[in-house]
Amino acid sequence: MVEASGLLPFPKEGDSIAVNGVCLTAMEAQAGLLRFQVSPETWDRTALGELRPGERVNLEPALRLGDPLGGHLVLGHVDTVGRIGAVREVPGGWELLIEYPPRYDALVVEKGSVAVDGISLTPFSPARGSFRVAIIPYTWEHTNLRFKRLGSGVNLEFDVLAKYLRGWRGK
Repeated sequence: MVEASGLLPFPKEGDSIAVNGVCLTAMEAQAGLLRFQVSPETWDRTALGELRPGERVNLEPALRLGDPLGGHLVLGHVDTVGRIGAVREVPGGWELLIEYPPRYDALVVEKGSVAVDGISLTPFSPARGSFRVAIIPYTWEHTNLRFKRLGSGVNLEFDVLAKYLRGWRGK
């Protein structure tokens, strides 16, 4: 169950909601709370099982056809769990090092896109099994990234265009 304050309009039963970048269907929506059922595939592929009661999550409603697209394409189809390898305050914000299984290296494109817990970010300095992202103060203050610590799991969705161009089959 997820406490859902700040979502306007409030979701209703059957709506798709991204929880830390994981597209889920609201089975129940009432009194500021949302209830979801998570499939074994989703449970195994995401960091949802690491969440603890009271932990902050990023919530985002599904984009509807005709809505303006203000960033990268993010589907809510998580590829793998990454880990926070470093958090560093830098001039103008923060920088995170994200580590992930190296088999996904072909999907990380310098200045491409990757969703980290559903937050569309631009990777730079890719290396084997890692990349860096810059976090501006607005994103830091309005997402759950500021609560992450070294080793925290994050849901990673790699650029869908890179997946299609490479004929990615998840192997």
